[in-house]
Amino acid sequence: MKVNQLSVFLENKSGRLARVTKVLGENEINIRALSIADTTDFGILRLIVSKPKEAYSILKSEGFVVSETEVIAVCIPDKPGGLGGVLAILEAAQINIEYLYAFVGNTHTKNALVIFRVEDCDRAVEVLKEKGVQVVKEENVYSM
Repeated sequence: MKVNQLSVFLENKSGRLARVTKVLGENEINIRALSIADTTDFGILRLIVSKPKEAYSILKSEGFVVSETEVIAVCIPDKPGGLGGVLAILEAAQINIEYLYAFVGNTHTKNALVIFRVEDCDRAVEVLKEKGVQVVKEENVYSM
């Protein structure tokens, strides 16, 4: 149920983000979701891609500083309070959320997909499933 996320360290210089996306595109690797956090000097690009192991190797070979992190993808009712309900479940279980970002998936469903980085992915998956929250399988995330 865990998803491999790539984190790429980028100098805050023109063209660095474009280079990552070009390299992935040239290698037929599709970006499924992304988030970028930056400071004055650098940024951290977080990516969910169609072929994470291959993308990791390719980005490393191209000289990027890249790491892998386990995250979970959660299907959340796309209605007011949907995210709050899931956050309340994690809070009640005392599971700390390090960060999260939205994932654009199938817009025909009445759900949103959110990527969560939590302290303990296995425990978070267990708690969420016990409460009836759908945690999306990694192969489904990569192929969306």
